[in-house]
Amino acid sequence: MRFYLSAIVLLVFLAVAFIFGSQNHQVIELNYMIAKRDMTVAMAVSIFTLIGFFIGVLFMSLFMIGKKFKRAPKNSSSR
Repeated sequence: MRFYLSAIVLLVFLAVAFIFGSQNHQVIELNYMIAKRDMTVAMAVSIFTLIGFFIGVLFMSLFMIGKKFKRAPKNSSSR
């Protein structure tokens, strides 16, 4: 049940981000360290939302893997 609730909340946030972006047709200039790029606000919001989502999934996966290894029983050799 918790997974479904999280998925619904995620989809609502993504929908709001994409609706916000689609309403803004202005062109903005993004300055990177080594490059510049002109893109619409919709494209920038979409790109940064997806990057944030994937970073969140990566950290959550690493956290869950670490938690799984801590729970695993340790083998101890007895003499």
